[in-house]
Amino acid sequence: MQSLLARCPQLQTGRAVVCAVSGGPDSMALLALATGAGCLVTAVHVDHGLRPGSAAEAEVVTAAAQRFGAAFRGEKVVVGAGPNLEARARAARYALLGPDALTGHTADDQAETMLLNLLRGGALNGLSGMRPHRHPLLKLRRSETHELCSALAINLVDDPSNRLRVHLRNRVRAELLPLMEELAKRDLVPLFNRQADVWRDDADLLDELSATLDPTDAKSLAEAPTALARRAVRRWLTVEHPPDVASVERVLAVARGEAQACEINDGRRIGRSHQRLSLDGPALR
Repeated sequence: MQSLLARCPQLQTGRAVVCAVSGGPDSMALLALATGAGCLVTAVHVDHGLRPGSAAEAEVVTAAAQRFGAAFRGEKVVVGAGPNLEARARAARYALLGPDALTGHTADDQAETMLLNLLRGGALNGLSGMRPHRHPLLKLRRSETHELCSALAINLVDDPSNRLRVHLRNRVRAELLPLMEELAKRDLVPLFNRQADVWRDDADLLDELSATLDPTDAKSLAEAPTALARRAVRRWLTVEHPPDVASVERVLAVARGEAQACEINDGRRIGRSHQRLSLDGPALR
């Protein structure tokens, strides 16, 4: 365990942490490692009620929390039927966990996330993957978390939804990434993780530089380097999700005087008057 903890610097003795624990091997490994590091751990299990027997999974997590000396909190959430069920369930889970909860995502999850974001048209921030501060196991491989659980004889929850090909992440994991590795003739997970670190540094620098740019000042926006102008506009327009690239480009066209006004993808309107941009519409908060 100590060799694994050496790659999890966020897990520090005496630190109070909330760990999201579903009962699978990655989250159970997080629980074991966080308590092993001397953190003051509260394990939180969220039951979405989406499959038979899900309530019993909380009992598995409760037993593990007791074994490793962690506090336990069980939560239940109702996610109604409809489109984007997986995304809505994830949003509900994170709302209950809180903004600082730790998750058991590994280096393999990071590679899958980068590919998912690429398939969805994610920009540099999306290709930067998950940030380490909430994901202390990002330097560990999935095989290592499974081996740790096996070595410690931890009773695990088996989530069959992780094998359903209806979910895009599962297809990336089972089909796309193995095919890419076959073509590249190498293990691509370390490569993707190194690239995520590089892109994250680049993204942070661009964010810092663009923070000095006023996105409502049309003249300044038009004269700024495009990479910074895009980021300033994206920051200004983001409510829950960032706007798409086409919307950002339409706003920049308004700033340059190529259009008097435009609409962005969530229905809000951008106008221009006396070198100032204004924003209004139903998504404004």
